Amino acid sequence: MKPPAPEPEIVLDEDVSDGVEPARLVQRKGRGALSNATGRFETEKRVSFFDGWEARAGDDDAAGDDATPSPRTTIIPDATRTLITRNQSPDICFDQSINPYKGCEHGCIYCFARPTHSYLGMSAGLDFETKILAKLDGPELLRAELARRGYRCSPIAVGANTDPYQPSERTQRITRGILEVLAEHDHPVMIITKSGLIARDLDILAPMAAKNLVHVSVSVTTLDPQLTLSLEPRASRPRRRLDAIRALAGAGVPVGVLAAPMIPAINDFELERILAASREAGATEAGYVLLRLPHEVKDLFTEWLEAHFPDRKERVLSLVRQTRDGKLYDSAWGFRGRGTGEYADLLRRRFDVACRRLGFNQGRPDLDVSLFRGATRQLPLLF
Repeated sequence: MKPPAPEPEIVLDEDVSDGVEPARLVQRKGRGALSNATGRFETEKRVSFFDGWEARAGDDDAAGDDATPSPRTTIIPDATRTLITRNQSPDICFDQSINPYKGCEHGCIYCFARPTHSYLGMSAGLDFETKILAKLDGPELLRAELARRGYRCSPIAVGANTDPYQPSERTQRITRGILEVLAEHDHPVMIITKSGLIARDLDILAPMAAKNLVHVSVSVTTLDPQLTLSLEPRASRPRRRLDAIRALAGAGVPVGVLAAPMIPAINDFELERILAASREAGATEAGYVLLRLPHEVKDLFTEWLEAHFPDRKERVLSLVRQTRDGKLYDSAWGFRGRGTGEYADLLRRRFDVACRRLGFNQGRPDLDVSLFRGATRQLPLLF
């Protein structure tokens, strides 16, 4: 039996010679990206086109789910030999992070981590959400790194790039294993997720919280479940995220909400509602991030707008450019997460007013690094 032919890459707004029509953009059930364009570091670029055979082969439903099935998720063992990543970015509040997975099944079309798949020779589109590299030996690697002589303890952020509680975690349990190692060593940890699956690990997180060793941020993008289906198709629905906040807070785990990303003319009007619903659920800290569109994400997001909000496409992109000095993205430190200009300033003021009204960000103690216990070494016997 021959293996199925690979999905053709889909291009948008690109010149195709000889009048050939570009391939049609089709939404695949449970997937965020509409295309799988070649990574930016590849030496060859694949371009697909619509030759009419799809339409002639069947009826008006030729472009439906049966003709374009959702590609299956493939778990690929990651051969990395180190787990902790270190950074010196002035934009973030941690210098150590762990990402148990590369790529993310949630399929969030706006995900700023998508371009990292290009470094692996894969696409930031469908590849990013279907070809997941899992650090299967992550807990063992972490235990070895914490035992190294001279290791300096500072809070580790888990999930700073891709979600540590994406669907594969239900069976892989890598994140849980990492948390078990951190708990063994009384090592402080910050967790960022948009998944209700985090409540599974309350048996680990609650005892750590009692020692001031953990803080969780739950990302809530929208309260509209229908928007979630297209924007972040395999992420937990809004109700489940609020339930996770409620469960964490009820167990004594400090939890905050991250209203992210705020997308102009798509979900930005929900900012105050998201904050209010999260505060009612028990969140005590709050933050937000303005939409970021680095590298390939610009094209992927533009495709998504064309498919789901064609009437707002130009308005959305115009507002984004107004926050980035006329560009769709500016990576300058200090501005990449908040933007500049009138629209960005208004969003910032709305956030500040809502936080004061709801009692967010009243101050919390730093996570405790003094309890850290490195590996114990047996002293040599003296004769």
